[in-house]
Amino acid sequence: MSVAEIKTNAETKMDQSIEAFKHNLTKIRTGRANPAILDTVQVDYYGSLVPISQVANVSLLDSRTVSVQPWEKGMGAKIEKAIRDSDLGLNPSSMGDLIRVPMPPMSEERRKELTKLVRNEGEGAKIAVRNLRRDANEAVKKLVKDKLASEDEQKRCETDIQKVTDKHVGAIDQLVAAKEQDIMAV
Repeated sequence: MSVAEIKTNAETKMDQSIEAFKHNLTKIRTGRANPAILDTVQVDYYGSLVPISQVANVSLLDSRTVSVQPWEKGMGAKIEKAIRDSDLGLNPSSMGDLIRVPMPPMSEERRKELTKLVRNEGEGAKIAVRNLRRDANEAVKKLVKDKLASEDEQKRCETDIQKVTDKHVGAIDQLVAAKEQDIMAV
């Protein structure tokens, strides 16, 4: 593996870490309704547990209400029970074959808990990026040790990897700040 390959590999993996972090952020509730909040809820569908999105259409009715429209008539009660039994603190109500899931307003205490959770997720993503930096630097050191790269290339590569790391850590900080602001908005 060459120095250039190590750099591009590290940057690609850091991009993947940020995408995973963004995906984790969508699961954290804000004041607004978001259909992605129900992604973690599993429904009993003929003996096997499947995500709600595989047995119903999940969409927004308004800024505070998620609607769930089951594709089969008999699934409404099971979906309602699964949402109620989840640890999301939601209380769905049926209206014919449509299930309305209103998002209750969050207390100040709950908002602060969620901002702490966002910061922890952000810290985990930063750790992942820093671990990728360390792995890339170790790979370059191994190339120098095996006489496949010069020490000048090593220094240049470590500087470039540090710049990429700083860019990704900055992006994580921006995502954390944006999500915190979203959570704290009443």
